Amino acid sequence: MRAVRLHEHGGPEVLRYDEVPVPVPGPGEVLVRVHAAGVNPPDWYLRDGLTTLPGETEPSVSLPVIPGTDVSGVVEAVAADVEGFAVGDEVFGLLRFPGFHGSAYAEYVAAPASDLARKPAGIDHVHAAGAPMAGLTAWQFLIELGHDHPSPFQDTRHRPTALDAGTTVLVNGAAGGVGHFALQLAKWKGARVIAVASGAHETFLGELGADRFIDYTKDRAEELVRDVDLVLDAVGGPGSKRFLRTLRRGGAQFPVLPGDFDEEETAKLGVTVSSTQVRSNGAQLAELGRLLNAGTVRVAIDSTYALADARAAHERAARGHIQGKIVLTVAR
Repeated sequence: MRAVRLHEHGGPEVLRYDEVPVPVPGPGEVLVRVHAAGVNPPDWYLRDGLTTLPGETEPSVSLPVIPGTDVSGVVEAVAADVEGFAVGDEVFGLLRFPGFHGSAYAEYVAAPASDLARKPAGIDHVHAAGAPMAGLTAWQFLIELGHDHPSPFQDTRHRPTALDAGTTVLVNGAAGGVGHFALQLAKWKGARVIAVASGAHETFLGELGADRFIDYTKDRAEELVRDVDLVLDAVGGPGSKRFLRTLRRGGAQFPVLPGDFDEEETAKLGVTVSSTQVRSNGAQLAELGRLLNAGTVRVAIDSTYALADARAAHERAARGHIQGKIVLTVAR
């Protein structure tokens, strides 16, 4: 089969289109004939040289390696101990995350059955491949954590905030992969949503249901917004703490990426900061799949590239201002 591999770390140019053996599914696994694979930040972190994820003490990957965790395709073979999937089933999933062993940038992948769900019949493989990591991140932050694994970012277990018609949520980075799912899931729960992104995304976010839009290139949300119940910051970084002042006392900020927060400041403001690390979860993905099938939540596709053009996909990611998801397609 053909697969994209890293033989060295570096820029997009180090992604190589190789011929490698078709994997053999082990216990608890199925072989998936890949139709599409999502492109996510951990893919370019790995390409750049990150081999140890938060919470790990030793590098967990050696070269050469096939990157990628998000996949949509068709079951080709099933291990003897697997129940619930059969040859010919259309499936999608976030594979072996947290970790760098998803191996989704390939024509075939051996996937843990527990990481998979039936692909929603109402969407194609491209849209399904764009959903798992971003959708599950938003789900586990906002709806249900779904596991008891300790977070590498904090001592306490992350607890989502109850969302309903009386809740106001600010989503920073609302046009990106996690952000556009977070906006839609908050709306599904009845919340009022303030979306922060660049002006080019205003119409798109309005179509997804945003009640208010703030163009961060023109205005600072922390100067315009007060008394929100929850901030979901999908951008993160050192500037993330500025959103604390948009919260009411008792409110919470959920940084998807680690930020720089001061415990004294959060205590003085009477707010909490909580984070977690997304984990593969086929059962949660099945729940998200029902929303995708009903059209309650949709996956926005920024762009698609052939598997052989993974370099161009990573170059697109590096330019930023992504609207939704970048997806690799496998010719059939």
